Amino acid sequence: MNQKFMDFMRTFYGKKLAVAVSGGVDSVALLHWLVEIGMDIVCLHVNHGLRAAADTESKYVADICKKLKVPCHIFRWTEKKPESGIEAAARTARYKMMTDFCRENEIEYLLTAHQADDQIETFLMNLGRGSGVFGLAAMQPVSERDGIKIVRPLLNISREELKNYCDTRGIKYFVDEMNNDARYTRVRIRKNRHVLHDMLGISDERILLAIENLNRARDAIATDVDKLVADVMGNGFAMFRDSFLFDLMPDIRLKFIGTLIQKIGGDDYQPRLNSLCLALNKLHGNCKFTLGHCTVRRLGERILIVPEGAKTTFRKRNGKNGKFKK
Repeated sequence: MNQKFMDFMRTFYGKKLAVAVSGGVDSVALLHWLVEIGMDIVCLHVNHGLRAAADTESKYVADICKKLKVPCHIFRWTEKKPESGIEAAARTARYKMMTDFCRENEIEYLLTAHQADDQIETFLMNLGRGSGVFGLAAMQPVSERDGIKIVRPLLNISREELKNYCDTRGIKYFVDEMNNDARYTRVRIRKNRHVLHDMLGISDERILLAIENLNRARDAIATDVDKLVADVMGNGFAMFRDSFLFDLMPDIRLKFIGTLIQKIGGDDYQPRLNSLCLALNKLHGNCKFTLGHCTVRRLGERILIVPEGAKTTFRKRNGKNGKFKK
């Protein structure tokens, strides 16, 4: 048993936990570890119906939970599948079904099996996009989605360790063929990541240390941004003067506008960094544009953000109808 995992999980003893189990090596190992340390868990599995082996995997997850005496709930994604962006749509559907279950059953925490290799790959993908602090800090050990805390207890544990745990105990798991499809950026990074160590001497441990340091910076910025957002949010909109925005430090300014757009537009993620930079450039003068299912308008010194399709008038948005940060 990994000591880092046990130390991380001490906080959650005595709490009811849901754990997402796909049938892959990471989530199967996580499920077994949670049972070994005596956590109060329920397994959640989503059958997306996208692969021939999907039903076999669902049956295996149900069988292994029965053997481990863990309650198991299997969800099926029956909605019409989009012609493009299938991965993102599947992820959104998966989280919605699981977080809905958690809310309905008063479960505060949903555990996922993202591990150290996933964390490093996410960092490198975001590095390739030119991301800022929040992108390079990669995944947080604890975050929130749809009112449920998403917990990732394996972020400092390698895929190799998890695989070795299952292999040495004869624990079966499934391998997603997409994990070897070089059409995906993450797969290409996975297959070539060794170059960083072999040719440049940059170890996985050093990358994880950098991510940990970036996480501290992200947390500090996020704390400041949350206070600023609370100051300008009204009932489903935000309004403030241009000086309130442009007097902020650049990193805080970007996160502030991104957080407002995410909250008001209702998206799971904030717009990409380059989109936010373009938005800020437009806001130096009078403008009106859409971003992240929001309409953003500047008129004179005033800036207004509302849900896309809502009226963008500045009148009657003060006093009882909202806040106006000067």
